Amino acid sequence: MDRFGILAVLEAKPGKEKEVAEFLKSARSLVLQEVGTSAWFAFQTGPTSFGIFDTFADEDGRNAHLTGEVAKALFAKAEELFASKPQVSMADLLATK
Repeated sequence: MDRFGILAVLEAKPGKEKEVAEFLKSARSLVLQEVGTSAWFAFQTGPTSFGIFDTFADEDGRNAHLTGEVAKALFAKAEELFASKPQVSMADLLATK
């Protein structure tokens, strides 16, 4: 069972919504290379609101993801694409299916 997660909440700058969506879609290929990432979801919840949620069996997987290529790309693009700094929260998973 996955016991660890990360939730990143992202707010696109006005006019950058399509670029954020495309960036998130393109990140999938990087995540597929991460052996410690069990599940990865990129989503949109409103016109300018986006997010990422990932799960991991252990903290090593989560830490590897936090220092991996997706995280590097996300923060490299942050000033260009996002209205504010991405809000990243660590999660302890209580139950999964």
